[in-house]
Amino acid sequence: MPENRRSVVLDDRALIEFTAFAARLAEIAGLAILPYFRAPLDIQNKAAGAGGYDPVTIADRDAETAIRDEISRVYPGHGIIGEEHGVKPSRDGLTWIIDPIDGTRAFVIGQLHWGVLIALSDGNRPLMGLMHQPFTGETFTGSRRGSEWRRGIDRRALRTRRCARIEDAAVCATDPAMFKSGAERDAFRGLAARSRMRRYGGDCYSYCLLAAGLIDLVVEAGLQPYDIQPVIPIIEGAGGIVSSWSGGNAAMGGQILAAGDARAHRLALEMLSPAAVGA
Repeated sequence: MPENRRSVVLDDRALIEFTAFAARLAEIAGLAILPYFRAPLDIQNKAAGAGGYDPVTIADRDAETAIRDEISRVYPGHGIIGEEHGVKPSRDGLTWIIDPIDGTRAFVIGQLHWGVLIALSDGNRPLMGLMHQPFTGETFTGSRRGSEWRRGIDRRALRTRRCARIEDAAVCATDPAMFKSGAERDAFRGLAARSRMRRYGGDCYSYCLLAAGLIDLVVEAGLQPYDIQPVIPIIEGAGGIVSSWSGGNAAMGGQILAAGDARAHRLALEMLSPAAVGA
């Protein structure tokens, strides 16, 4: 993903317009996805031959196609970066970042910790982000205007909770196996051992639950830009912080630390930064 473009400033009217459009995109994606959920499904492994497991299904591909077609129809000058169908360059500085099903492993075994992820980026940072879970009907949105949870006619502003100590923190990571190096594994294990509670398997849902004030830290590694950019505005709009393990910009993925409280973020960085890439 291109970096170091001139930052784009969107006024409130534009943010409202793009957030509503992203919600419509997510609903369109949901219509493409739900017929395949908890149904017989052909699963392909994108990591076949490399010794890993990275599942993809027709639901992933059809959902991204539907999203891309609608973006190109409504905003033909906007760029698109999607997990399944690659890059369409931007002509006007704005690019949509798409992960049609974040949490495909959960999706293919019928669990609920998956969602449609969509962000709008200026090439430096995501300006707004959304996570939509079509089966539960939940949508989480965020921007500099704040963050919100909605389901049907119900809406609620999101706010992270206070947590000053690692010992009081609920910590989430999708899979401990995502920490590949010995240094990464040791840093995460040390943090997790000090925390009050650890839970695994959340994918994009964990970041949204952090924004909702239900957990305190999400620690992950090996993420792609489309995994993290859509949830950054949701967390930041709710008062939280998202960074790399070295405290830098998280928008390009890699090692990610998300926190609801700046004090917990600072303490977690002290434990994780020695294992940061390039440290």
